[in-house]
Amino acid sequence: MKNIKGIKRKGFTLIELMIVVAIIGILSAVAYPSYQSYTRRAHVSEGLGLAQGAKVAVSEFYATQGQWPTTNAQAGVGTISGNAVLSVEIGANGVIVIAYDTEVDDATANQLKLTPTDSNGSIQWECTAGDAGDQKSVKAIYLPSSCR
Repeated sequence: MKNIKGIKRKGFTLIELMIVVAIIGILSAVAYPSYQSYTRRAHVSEGLGLAQGAKVAVSEFYATQGQWPTTNAQAGVGTISGNAVLSVEIGANGVIVIAYDTEVDDATANQLKLTPTDSNGSIQWECTAGDAGDQKSVKAIYLPSSCR
């Protein structure tokens, strides 16, 4: 396009710039919820990773003592916490409870439970998010496939 003096103009028009800004806005509106879900699932995975040491300690205690530990201290585990993990606690019957902060969900103290069972000398772990309707359970959409 040439102006009145016959010189060719360079650059973008205001409409072209507005179209680009609108496209970027639409893409970010679509991407944000997916990113938020991804980060929450990553925080849940962090808790499962932190619980690995407790799982080993519970398994070793059961193998040597013939009973499940009921506390972190009894299993020989110290305080465990992380970026989005408030605590990893060993409870009755060797059940490991992972408590998350608001990074995982807007509610506080969301929990994930790892329950051990003795299967002919091999320890099997069942991952549950809590009872249906439990206010302290991690939402199913954030659980890894092994816990669904």
